[in-house]
Amino acid sequence: MEDREPVKRHVVVVGAGNAALCAALSAREGGASVTVLERAPRREHGGNSRFTMASMRFAYADLDELQEVAGPLSAEEIGASDFGSYPERRFLQDLERMSGGRADRDLVETLVARSRHTLRWMRGLGVEFVPLYSGQAFEVDGKRRFWGGLTLQARGGGPGLVAALRRAAERTGIGILHERRAVGLLMDGGGVRGVEVDEPSGVRSLPADAVVLASGGFEANREWRRQYLGEGWEAARVRGSRYNTGDGIRMALEAGAARAGQWTGCHAVAWDLNSPEVGNLEVRHRYQKHSYPLGIVVNARGERFLDEGADFRNYTYARYGREVLEQPGRFAWQVFDARVAGLLRNEYRQAHATRVTAGSVKELAGRIEGVDERGFLRTVREFNGAVRRDVPFDPSVRDGRSTRGLDPEKSNWANPLEQPPFEAYAVTCGITFTFGGLSVDAGARVLDEAGRAMPGLFAAGELVGGLFYDNYPGGAGLTAGAVFGRMAGAGAAGRDG
Repeated sequence: MEDREPVKRHVVVVGAGNAALCAALSAREGGASVTVLERAPRREHGGNSRFTMASMRFAYADLDELQEVAGPLSAEEIGASDFGSYPERRFLQDLERMSGGRADRDLVETLVARSRHTLRWMRGLGVEFVPLYSGQAFEVDGKRRFWGGLTLQARGGGPGLVAALRRAAERTGIGILHERRAVGLLMDGGGVRGVEVDEPSGVRSLPADAVVLASGGFEANREWRRQYLGEGWEAARVRGSRYNTGDGIRMALEAGAARAGQWTGCHAVAWDLNSPEVGNLEVRHRYQKHSYPLGIVVNARGERFLDEGADFRNYTYARYGREVLEQPGRFAWQVFDARVAGLLRNEYRQAHATRVTAGSVKELAGRIEGVDERGFLRTVREFNGAVRRDVPFDPSVRDGRSTRGLDPEKSNWANPLEQPPFEAYAVTCGITFTFGGLSVDAGARVLDEAGRAMPGLFAAGELVGGLFYDNYPGGAGLTAGAVFGRMAGAGAAGRDG
């Protein structure tokens, strides 16, 4: 009897960002033929991933494990840096702490346990990881000290990450089709058997043995934002892709998938007040304003309304956008003096930043548009008088340099605003991604309302629910997309991840 080649499984991946391309590459490794459907045109491909700094959080016990991902670091880099460690225990604690204990334990444990191994796999595909010196390390005692559990980023940021994964996909013969919007799932009694695709020539059916949904959350869907996040969220700026409107979530729900996660929650940050309505690939993440722990943040009444120093910005920035959105006029100003100006992140020095400067606090009060002058001057006076000046300032640790007698207090990094010149930056709310999505198991299989895996259907990336609630540790999203993308692709190809 003549031997025959085994018939390859065909896998369709919906989306073309980090999670989607990891899924496609993993499915191809598993022997499947793979088609990637990208709703955006070629010039806007890559989903939200292209808009990021491509910082990726992962567990490592020591320098050797860090170099499994980064590759060999130079003697100069090692000698001049304190990379510390970020053991699995701390990563797990951060995810649980940020979610208030509500995150799906199976998903969280899978993410943590597979984080380093997945990034090492990505390195083998051609993604380069480099130390994240800018904005993630402060020089203390002659060494660049990393803080907040975040150490590496993909070389070239989000565009570099997507380009490296795309090159790997093209090398392996994965077909990437642009301007192809998946609008529905093909079903039979045995499960998912393909997708309905809206393309320039019309709608057609694309059969597949398995489908991986990795097309982002619903952050760019104004109606869904208002419906699920609440009144006012339609006014939030979209940090990333205009095409992340919840298509994958909608298709799966229509096919019987279960919801999971916090549908009223999202990742939202302080974003330049004069940014566009949706993401700009030329500017990308540089509309963000993440150095607020070093100064104060005031609203239209000139009042502080949050604890700027509650924690490292990695652990607060994703929820402070909501705080800004809830203020009068949906804007705020971040204020700094010359003592900390040299520590501000690079995005503050961009030409597009909405910035005012002044030689005195009184002059600044007259220049920060929309803010009550008297209220602002009173806030600065009270803040300056409340700072614990006896505690040393150290931006690389939670230094305990706090205020006394204010509401809200500032818990760390409190410096009086006294040294001119003074700078202020206007911000609003920028939404990154939504926390509500599809129910999946630890193998990235989509579950139905009865908790059963839906045959042939997998999911990864932003549209997975259950990982994040109210808050988010920086760099965890891309890592989660890669971890569950890799597992989804393996499962779709018919093998274990």
